Amino acid sequence: MPDTPYLVAAVAVSAAITWALRAVPFAVLAPLRSSRTIQYLSTRMPAGVMLILLAYCLRDLPVTEPRSLAPLTALAVTVGLHLWRRNALLSILGGTAAHVLLVSTVFAH
Repeated sequence: MPDTPYLVAAVAVSAAITWALRAVPFAVLAPLRSSRTIQYLSTRMPAGVMLILLAYCLRDLPVTEPRSLAPLTALAVTVGLHLWRRNALLSILGGTAAHVLLVSTVFAH
């Protein structure tokens, strides 16, 4: 059976490592807030992420088949809502609702 000082040292080392791993992100975050690169990325990343998601979702879409009308219509609803209201949440929810409605009613097999 291990000695008590050994167990206390093991628990102390584990606690110190756990505390350090939780504190390091906050210590690193402060200098990053003033970084010009991070500020640039924070303004450009949302659009870039949306474009990547768009390409991923539509990459295998068979444009010549009628079933492709549901996601394309939902995409048009999403873009239209966003251009009209400039509200990302409304655009995403409206596009999702349009897609679910079309797939479950008009294009249901």
